[in-house]
Formats: sequence, structure tokens, C-alpha cells
Amino acid sequence: MSDTASYGFDTLQVHAGARPDPATGARQTPIYQTTAYVFRDAEHAAALFNLQEVGFIYSRLTNPTVAVLQERIATLEGGVGAVCCSSGHAAQIMALFPLMEPGKNVVVSTRLYGGSVTQFSQTIKRFGWEARFVDIDDEAAVAAAIDDNTRAIFCESIANPGGHIADLDALSAISAKAGIPLIVDNTSATPYLCNPIKHGATLVVHSTTKYLTGNGTVTGGCVVDSGNFDWSASDKFPSLSAPEPAYHGLKFHETFGNLAFTFHSIAIGLRDLGMTMNPQGAHYTLMGIETLSLRMERHVENAVKVASWLETDPRIEAVTYAGLPSNPCYGRIASICPKGAGALFTIAVKGGYDACVKLVDSLEIFSHVANLGDTRSLVIHSASTTHRQLSPEQQEAAGAGANVVRLSIGIEDAKDLIADLDQALTKALS
Repeated sequence: MSDTASYGFDTLQVHAGARPDPATGARQTPIYQTTAYVFRDAEHAAALFNLQEVGFIYSRLTNPTVAVLQERIATLEGGVGAVCCSSGHAAQIMALFPLMEPGKNVVVSTRLYGGSVTQFSQTIKRFGWEARFVDIDDEAAVAAAIDDNTRAIFCESIANPGGHIADLDALSAISAKAGIPLIVDNTSATPYLCNPIKHGATLVVHSTTKYLTGNGTVTGGCVVDSGNFDWSASDKFPSLSAPEPAYHGLKFHETFGNLAFTFHSIAIGLRDLGMTMNPQGAHYTLMGIETLSLRMERHVENAVKVASWLETDPRIEAVTYAGLPSNPCYGRIASICPKGAGALFTIAVKGGYDACVKLVDSLEIFSHVANLGDTRSLVIHSASTTHRQLSPEQQEAAGAGANVVRLSIGIEDAKDLIADLDQALTKALS
């Protein structure tokens, strides 16, 4: 598509990045199930390896099916480029990799998926990186956590599990003043509900496993590059601004301009970390994105109905859905998520831990799985599963206390979901 700016979201989610296959005329993007690609000649091969020409070398780096998906997600997010990888966790490491060095730190929201909290608090220590956790709503605390060694701020647009909506405008102002990128995980919102780049985000990450694919079939991740950050404005990001020894002194920002991060993530990130997305997985995600707006509209519609019913039920202590007028984040919907607050939230159940376990075991339509963003409604008790490795204090900070159950509302009939919750709550508290 030549001028994507002139097309609406519904058109772009079907067409962006895709063209009829030049060899066969196939309308759907083919699955290019190949490891390598034949070079025209030795000169062509050398140009590709020297980054003097763009093309396909080896599927650890680039693949035609994955390339379509990268362009589509970048277009929907309003970025200049994107890099897909094997999972959402891989995407988070890919986002940080060009920015960080031993001794450097990243300021991170306390309201994150439990696996992300573990990745940031434990795993990245092995790289010599530090994560500084703060309440992302406390602007003074965020600013105070930044020092000369800070290389990014990281948050979720709609937090997993509690559905908290981050004030991206405030966070981007803090990151801009500090001269560091704002990285936003937009998995729970998707680009249909939220566009972090419009609010100043430098990088956007996704677990494409979730709403983008939408059918619970494949894992994947993506990092979207806004192209808006000046990597050469300081000496904080030498991987992008300084000579790269592996490419004979090439400077990524000087050479590739606003695509510096994207090229670095492919030429070095995927080359050396190898967290590659497979082409069949990319194909499933492309098919899922074709109906993204339709699904998200139903997800949000159902979430409002279910959350509103739960809020009035005497067996429920609290509902964290930002789409409810009673929620502290409700006022942010109009500016941050104008099409809705997503479909992920938690409920605090009277009866505590035991009641939560009985509730999960008694549900019939809701599937008890460690996933979210499926067309099916999903449920999990975070404290005993996804957030189990965290301390009680960390669980509470993340919105995953012992009496809390996370719901991911699907696209089924809302009255059936309410009836299922009703009968399960009756059994759980009997």
C-alpha cells in the first residue's frame, strides 16, 4: 500500500504490508517455510551482509512472511519499523538489548505481568542490568528513580492483571526530560484501543500471542520502533550511535536514521540472540489481525457488561476494570484508550484464597489457562500461578493478591458469561 496514512484502521489491519505473491498471484500471504534464500551473485550476497542492501539472507534474521507481519504491526502502531520475535518476553529483551550495558538500569512499573516482574527483577541481573520498580502513577517517584545510568522507562498501557491504564503523556514527558526512551507494552490494549507512540512512546512491545493473534494458537512477540528518538543526542546509546565493530565501524543511527533501532535489532539482536519468530506463527497472527477491530469491540462491550454486573454482586469485594466510572483510571480512557478500556481486569472475591480456587474450578465457559486475549473467556488465580514467584508485597503491588482472580473476557454471549460466573460464585462461597 503506497499511502497508508489515507486508510482507516479496518483497511490497514487487512492490507498493510501484504501484496499478491509475485510468483503465483496468491492473495493471502504465503508461509515462506524456508531457512535460506538464493543470492543473485557474490556481489549481491556481500551487499546484504554489509547492510548495503535490504533483502533476505537467512530466516533467523528475516523472512518474507514475518516481514509482512512486521510492516502490518508497525503501520497499525504508527511506527517506522518493527521486529518480530519468538514471544512477548523475547520482545522485552529485544527492546532493551540495544539500550543497555552492564551497570545500567531501567525504571519499571510495579504494575506488570508476574512473569515480566520476574524477568526484570531477577533474570536481567545476569546481564548486569538493574530494574528499579516504582508506582508508575507517582510521577515524582518515577523521576527520582532516574539517574545517569538509567536507559529507559518501561510500563504497560493497560496493566496485566488489574487493567490499570498508565498516564502515557506524563511518563513520556518525564522520559523526554531525562533524554531516555519510554517503552510501552501495548499487549492488553492493542493498537486498536491505544497508540502509545502518539503519546510519546519511543518503542512499543507486544506479546502477539494475545489479542493480535486472538485465537490461542501460537506464541510471538514484536518491538515497534517509533523512529522519533535521537539516538545520537548523547553518549548514552553507543550501540546505536557509536561505530559497530561487527560491521567495520558502521554507525547505525548515522547510516539508517530513524530506522536505526529496527536495523540494529535485526542485524545484531536477531543475529546474536536468535529469538526468531517462525513463518507459520507469523501467518496465524496475520490472519488474526485481520479481525482485530471487530474482536476488540466485542471484547470491550462484553467486559463492560460483565464488570458492571460483578461490581453490584455482594460476593465481590472489588472490581478493577478501568471501564467502570468508579475506577480511578476511568478519566484516562478518553485520552489514552478512547475506544475502550480493554477486556482484562481482576475481581477480589469474598472468602479469600480458598474461594478463588473454588471459583476457578467451578467455571464452565471460562477456561482456566495461563493466557489472555483469546476469543474465549479465560480465568486464572494469579497469586498461585503467574505471580506465584513474587513476594506477597510484590503480588499486592501488581494487583494480584491472594483473594484476586484475573478475568480475560472473550467474545461469547455476555449473558452466558455472567450466568457462568454466577453459578461458580455460588459454589465457591457455599
